[in-house]
Parts: sequence; structure tokens; C-alpha cells
Amino acid sequence: MSDTTFDYIVIGGGTAGALLCNRLSRNPKHRVLLLEAGRKDDYHWIHIPVGYLYCIGNPRTDWLYKTEPEPGLNGRRLRYPRGKTLGGCSSINGMIYMRGQARDYEQWAELTGDEAWRWDQVLPAFKQHESHWRLDAGQEAGEEFRRLHGGSGEWRVEKQRLRWDILDAFAQAAQQAGIPATDDFNRGCNEGVGYFEVNQKNGWRWNTAKAFLRPTCYGRPNFEMWTSAQVSRLLLEPQPDGGQRCTGAEVWTGEEMVTVQAEREVLLCAGAVNSPQILQLSGLGPGELLQRHGIAVRRDLRGVGANLQDHLQIRSVYKVQDAKTLNTMAASLMGKAAIGLEYALRRSGPMSMAPSQLGAFTRSDPSRRHPNLEYHVQPLSLEAFGEPLHEFPAFTASVCNLNPSSRGTVRLQSADFRQAPAIAPNYLSTAEDRQVAADSLRVTRRIVGQPALARFKPEEWKPGVQYQSDEELAQLAGDIATTIFHPVGTTKMGRADDPMAVLDSRFRVRGVQGLRVVDAGAMPTITSGNTNSPTLMMAEKAAGWIVAEAMESSTPQTAEPEVLFRLTL
Repeated sequence: MSDTTFDYIVIGGGTAGALLCNRLSRNPKHRVLLLEAGRKDDYHWIHIPVGYLYCIGNPRTDWLYKTEPEPGLNGRRLRYPRGKTLGGCSSINGMIYMRGQARDYEQWAELTGDEAWRWDQVLPAFKQHESHWRLDAGQEAGEEFRRLHGGSGEWRVEKQRLRWDILDAFAQAAQQAGIPATDDFNRGCNEGVGYFEVNQKNGWRWNTAKAFLRPTCYGRPNFEMWTSAQVSRLLLEPQPDGGQRCTGAEVWTGEEMVTVQAEREVLLCAGAVNSPQILQLSGLGPGELLQRHGIAVRRDLRGVGANLQDHLQIRSVYKVQDAKTLNTMAASLMGKAAIGLEYALRRSGPMSMAPSQLGAFTRSDPSRRHPNLEYHVQPLSLEAFGEPLHEFPAFTASVCNLNPSSRGTVRLQSADFRQAPAIAPNYLSTAEDRQVAADSLRVTRRIVGQPALARFKPEEWKPGVQYQSDEELAQLAGDIATTIFHPVGTTKMGRADDPMAVLDSRFRVRGVQGLRVVDAGAMPTITSGNTNSPTLMMAEKAAGWIVAEAMESSTPQTAEPEVLFRLTL
């Protein structure tokens, strides 16, 4: 902690924060401080793909959050993983590279009133940091693929290093059920079935710390990073116009509280749970909530912590016969040894696999204009995440509603920054979401009933064929569904006349100068797929705007003395 005054302070070294640090510190005149509440990403299980099993639920890498009891889930509380380490959620997530659908960004443009969020405007930002394996030297890629993908960025995208007969059969069954095959989920319409592409490099997890912090930022003298440094609140100064200006933050280092100052901007990138918590602790949020906890209201922003959206996955489990699954492969010490040896020698096999390998996007009913369901299909089964695999061979077909209408909240429980906020996703709280849940289970049954899977004699273990009506299936969804870890929307962007919009379309907090929130919380609506790479795209857009504004604010008067000084020398 050689200094406490910087140009930019980035709070959160996760997906968005790592990229922002990289882009902002390119200019040697910009002093950038990164504050990360977790530790460095030097835990070996972060980097072995299957290591997510040992990172989620581990205080070394996870905030260990849980939801409030959920009425839509029949009173259950869910584990709610959030990355607490460099790389953030990109260090513990499923590694799936997924942009969503073009219609998501067209909707954002309408909701924010900013044409910069249309699909053709966000596509260059996706490509800017993408390093797609098909664009490597020696690989073949057509002109259309090159139009849609990038090959020279930092964010590595590779194909998976394993296949399973049972998953190939599921893909064939999906095609027999009317879902087309695809080899690219990221064209703007992700309808189809195929193996996911993943953020890995040569069989290792590729997180944002590797991509954007090492080795570039670490070698820049204008970049400083503090780990195990948790922000307790932002520093705000009243302005003559009645607004506020964010001038820095208070940071708990584990031993003392340190004040840091930002001469240009504070960029809050702590995620859809922690960012609204920090704003509320700082007096930015719903006035009634802040007053209840004895926090002075600096700006009454009703939308802070509201509009929480998440993808709820419904896990159907099918017993099979004469099929190799991870349940059987990992049942013995010999099997586990073989899995470990394959990874050690070739960086392939089950230890290299993402939590879900096969994906599919389709409609819950034919009247839908766009695919509104996503499948994550796995050659394994268990009662719940973190519990042992079943002793019988099985596969799991998890399906989620891509565009839920249910909305939840993230709210303070205390003025103590060390206490976790109350997370209430409010799953299945609308009739529409309950209907999609019931319909999606029927789509799963229709796929599994196709001839391609018949030789494995699939038997529905969960939820069970005895449940058939809409009411029964919606109730069962509440019993077996769980989060797929995609919280967004809690500090959403929006138009000036939207009373729930926390940010303008360029991530600036309304009524507060010098403060932006750049993370998944800024999404006005959830994307139609996994949310990590869209968050990275948002950070790329934010970085471009911030750098451009910094250049515009530089005047000839400030630059001239430097020129004269050089001429004198």
C-alpha cells in the first residue's frame, strides 16, 4: 500500500474488474488500483476444470451465500455461489462460452434508449477480446464465422476435450424431437443442440485473472492490486446541484481500515449481489431500507437491489442401462485413478470437463417466437450439488427458463459490511414461470422418448412419470429445481424516466458523479444463456467509454507544461 490516491479504483477483481484494469492501465498516465476481497487465484483447484466441485462451498474461493427460504421452491434455501478470489466467478463457474441471443441486446437498446446496446453494436466488443480456437493458424473458418468471432483477444474459447456416447445419443434424440444440430451457439440465435465451447486453454480453466491481469497488469508500474481487501463503503461528497460525488472508498484489510481516493472514477465491479450491498452500505438505495439500518440516505435509489433475475434449472434424472457414465467410472479407486492419469497425460477426460457438456436451446411450446429454454446435459447424477454421485448409471437433463418473469431482491440485513445480504430470488412467483416449468419437463420427456436413446432404456428417476398435470409438475419443479448461478439486474441500466433504473446506459450511477457499476447487476434483463461472457462484453464497452471520456477531458493547458518540460530537457 505504497499510496492511497489513484485515478481509477476498481472494486472487485472478477470478470468485469479484471478486464477494466487491463484496459485502463494501458495508459501509463492512469494510476489504477484493484481492490479484491478474496485472495489470489493460486489455489490449484481453480485451474483444474473439475475443481469447481472443490471451489463452490469453499471459503477459500466462495462467499458462501444462501438464499432466503423460497416460497416458489416450497420453502427451500439454496446455496448461492459467488466467486471470492481473483477472477471472481470466472474462477469457479461452468466455463461455458455463451453470448445469449441478439434479441436480448435489441431489448436492452429499447429499455435504455441507447443504440449502443443493439446486437450489431455489441458484437465488436465480444470479438475484441475473443480468442476462438477455430481462428488459430491451420484451422478452417468461413467468412461468416470470421464476421462473428475474434481470434486475437485474451479470452480463450476452445472445444471440449471429451465426448460421451450417452450425450451423443441425447443430441440425436433432440434432433429427432425437432431441435436442429449446431456447432456454434453464438451466432445471435442459439437454437440447436451441440457440445458447449468452453473458456479453457489446453485443458486448464481460463479465468479472467489469467486473461487480463497476468502478465500484462502485473508488469505495469501504474497498476496496484490489493487482495483480501474488502470495501466497507464508498466515500461520497455532496455537490452544489444536490447530487453526490464518489471520491473513494473505505477498505478493510483484515487488520485496519484504509481510506483510498479516486481522482477520476470509482468502478464498482463486485457482482450482482455484492455491488448493491456496497451501494446500500454507502447510503445509495431504497431510503426506507437504509433508515431501518441506521444508514444516512445520500440518495434514494429504489432500484438498488431490486430486479434480481436468475436462471432456475430443473434437474431431470434418468437411469440408463449399458451406458458409460461418470457415476460408474468414478465408482472405484481404479476408475478414479484412470481418470486422474488421463488428465495428467493428456489434459482430457472427466477432469477436464465443464459441469455441463452438452447444450440445447429450444421452445417450451411451438407458439414461442424464440428459444426460451436452455438444457445443460451431464453424464452423471446426484441428489444435490456437492453430494456423492448415484451408485447407478444415469444422466441428468437440466432445463432452465431463459427469460423468467419472476423478480427478486438483494437487501441489507445489517449496517455491518461483514454480514451477508438477504438474497431472495423469488423463483416461480409468476403464473408464466410456473407454466414454463411444467412445459419444460414435458419437452424433456419428449426428447428422452425418441428412438436414439431407446438402446439405453432410460427410466425417469426424477421427477417421476407419475406426475403429469401442470400443477403437479410446477410443484415438483419447486422440489427439485436449483439455481444455475446467473444472478443479474440488481443495479440495472435504464432510461431517465424509469424510477427503478439505477444506472444510465453508460453504467453511471444516477445522481452520483464519479461512480459506475460495471457487472452483471447492470443488465436490465437477463441474457438468454450463461451470463459470464456478456458481463465481459459489458466491461469492454465500459472501458471504451471511460477511456474516450478521459481523453476528452484532457485539455491543452494540462498537456502543454509537459511538452515544454520535455523540450527544455
